[in-house]
Amino acid sequence: MVDCIFCKIIKGDIPSTKVYEDDEFYSFLDISPVNKGHALVIPKHHCRNLLDFPKAEETDLMEFIKKVAKAVMKATDADGFNLGMNNEDAAGQVVFHAHFHIIPRFNDDNLGSWPSKKCSEEELEKVRDEIVKYL
Repeated sequence: MVDCIFCKIIKGDIPSTKVYEDDEFYSFLDISPVNKGHALVIPKHHCRNLLDFPKAEETDLMEFIKKVAKAVMKATDADGFNLGMNNEDAAGQVVFHAHFHIIPRFNDDNLGSWPSKKCSEEELEKVRDEIVKYL
């Protein structure tokens, strides 16, 4: 993609703080981190999001993410980490090149987690039935 900022980072046209790379994937630090050590992992070939990601690379991707996440946790002395991916506008995706966030977490970072909603058993069953139709 000509205008994709992540493709430009991979080509070296835009600088990044590279953490690690191999033949398929590239990791660099987020320029607007949630916590120090917040890293991104991107495939070197352009794909829009998780739904566009090739099945043949899924195992390699998870191994790459695990390797970077372990290093981030050790380097930042984190108590845990969040692995996140935003898919499409409604989910907060800003750069439309698949990317995963590795966010180091600390017991005292006061970030909390997602708010939750209450659903009745009937509502759960109804939405489950709708989901199952598409599997």
